[in-house]
Amino acid sequence: MSIAFTFPGQGAQEPGMLHRLPAHAEIRSTLSIASETLGEDLLSLDSAAALASSRAVQLCLLTSGVAFARMLIAEGCRPDMLLGLSIGAFPAAVVAGALDFTDAVRLVSLRGSLMETAFPHDYGMTAVIGLDRYQVAALVEQAFTVQHPLFVANINAPDQIVVAGHEVGMQRVAELALAAHASHCKRIAISVPSHCALLDDAARQLAQSITATTLQPARICYISASRARALFTPAAIGDDLAYNMARPVHWHDASSLAYERGMRLALEMPPGEVLTKLTSRLFADDGLALAAAATRLDTLQSLCARENENSA
Repeated sequence: MSIAFTFPGQGAQEPGMLHRLPAHAEIRSTLSIASETLGEDLLSLDSAAALASSRAVQLCLLTSGVAFARMLIAEGCRPDMLLGLSIGAFPAAVVAGALDFTDAVRLVSLRGSLMETAFPHDYGMTAVIGLDRYQVAALVEQAFTVQHPLFVANINAPDQIVVAGHEVGMQRVAELALAAHASHCKRIAISVPSHCALLDDAARQLAQSITATTLQPARICYISASRARALFTPAAIGDDLAYNMARPVHWHDASSLAYERGMRLALEMPPGEVLTKLTSRLFADDGLALAAAATRLDTLQSLCARENENSA
């Protein structure tokens, strides 16, 4: 029996997300280190206005995830595996011991800037619910044009597929999907077309900075949401961090792998709850997924202690 920490991607952000973190020494320390590394007050980046920037969103998600995970570990909740969706891979790598937090802050600041500079407007991501990956892929092929490119980006669940690309293309796919009896389509709060070839150039630029960064072997199992594999070596994790912005997300396959490796308690780091809903679908009556920020600390401690006893 194993405990997994999951780290949400862009779209999970909420105004005030850093200010709502618990008053705990590990959280204060993590926020302070991030601000010092950036040379600016990180707490100024979680306002509604600031979160219009991909850079601000990604820095807030990185720091929120690392801070809360460090608090849980300090309070006796140690994970056996780590899964992060998109930007969530960075806090996962930090908690795994593969990436120093100050390096992560520097790299995520660059990542967010590269992504929003590449596509400053008219692009984004839309979730299609109720159709499978093959149905959505056929609709994407039908809607694709050179002027309005579109790609399948995330396979979050068998019936939850995310497409990325130009606004016109996404609108067309949404129309086609609803006509094909999708239950609904939802524009995600992401202003860039992540997890597709449109970000290949940005990923190559980030890779140059990651190559110049020292990574360590993972001390805790790090599962890539892009490759749906457990990664341990610095080279493999560095490649995953650099290129995941331009690679499709296979969250369903990655979380299924975690389940096969024994995951029975999945705790989603704040401010997310989407991964909790997706992961819950893996469990019948043999597991539990929780949004950690919405759960009392003593409850989390009790659940982690029970899982540790079951693993003994």
